[in-house]
Amino acid sequence: MDIIRVEGGYSLNGSVQVSGAKNSALKLMAATLLAPGTTVLQNVPNISDVHVMGKVLKRMGATIDVVDEHSLAIDTSQVDSWEAPYDLVAKMRASTAVMGPLLGRFGRAKIAMPGGCNLGARKIDMHILGLEALGVSFDTDHGYIYADAGEGMVGTTVTLEFASVGATENLIMAAVRAKGTTVIDNAAREPEIVDLANMLNDMGAQISGAGTPVVTIEGVEELHPVTHRVVGDRIEAGTFIVAAALMAGDEGVEITGFSTVHLGMVIKKFELMGLNIERIPGGVRVYRAQHIRPMDIQTLPFPGFPTDMQAQAMVLSALADGSSIITENIFENRFMFASELVRMGADIRIEGHHAIIHGVPGFSGAQVSSPDLRGGAALVVAGLIADGRTEVSAIHHIDRGYEHFVEKLVGLGAHVERVSVPDSLDD
Repeated sequence: MDIIRVEGGYSLNGSVQVSGAKNSALKLMAATLLAPGTTVLQNVPNISDVHVMGKVLKRMGATIDVVDEHSLAIDTSQVDSWEAPYDLVAKMRASTAVMGPLLGRFGRAKIAMPGGCNLGARKIDMHILGLEALGVSFDTDHGYIYADAGEGMVGTTVTLEFASVGATENLIMAAVRAKGTTVIDNAAREPEIVDLANMLNDMGAQISGAGTPVVTIEGVEELHPVTHRVVGDRIEAGTFIVAAALMAGDEGVEITGFSTVHLGMVIKKFELMGLNIERIPGGVRVYRAQHIRPMDIQTLPFPGFPTDMQAQAMVLSALADGSSIITENIFENRFMFASELVRMGADIRIEGHHAIIHGVPGFSGAQVSSPDLRGGAALVVAGLIADGRTEVSAIHHIDRGYEHFVEKLVGLGAHVERVSVPDSLDD
């Protein structure tokens, strides 16, 4: 297996450009199903989740040509299957995003349930309820969801119980081909939603209000292929902001390729914590924080503080001069990262969906394991400032969402390497 080995204490200098947004690219790839022909996606991150979504589309009959490292030409004209099989869905829940496009194109879909769990347990219940309002009927059997639009979907008003990104995206992609007008109330407002709506509108859809709580979709007869550039990854940018705040040299670190508007609440909170963040064209320049102030943070849907930045914020809070509280309102298992950071010397106590963090003078290098995508990246960042060597295992999680993470850190001057180690003492 591979691990990431970090030697702490080395300053970061220079510039880094973030890749295209994982959470946007995956849904844009799914949306190509709606427009038979070849759609070209640019600024696509070269990460494992994108590879899995590519396999989902290929299994359905699409062909994908790699134009260059970050551009894909996806031809969906020969797609003749409406099934997302279990072996791929199990690797990446975002592959369920093909449900809306398949319903829009074929009027039916067969989607494997990850792990064979029931609808509510996998939080797909809002997707189902919303699509049912459009006239889709559902059945479950042997770990699969069968969706059938019958005589066709008909626009209506759908009110989401929670501003779910996945449900909003699936509903938009289905509703673009429904008859009449669909209104999504309490829609998610994330920048990735806006990116999806922009591409669909270029394809011929009629979507208004994306990025606001009310999205209106006028159904159209057909969509056509386009060329579209994926928006920059705000979460990768936020991760590098934290790294720079901890270890930047005198000149600071320049982070580009994203919109600061997409990271507004994060930058605001980080500035209140004492981080020196200068806005520049296409990104920010970050200087080392001389003093980190404690801060209470709660994760919320956009434009609130993103759950995907919670672990990185915890690294900062763990080194602050005082006590902080982080409240996780989105995912119940997002605090698994905390126990790994404690191994490096952090003082963190978990109480329900609250993490009480008492700042410590520094971290010590340790052997830790990535609990998830963002937690894994945050552990690497913590290793940059830790005393001694940190070894992060289970880095397949990091590969899901960070392109060339080690190489980008090395380019800034970090002493980080990816190494292969035996799986066990017997190897």
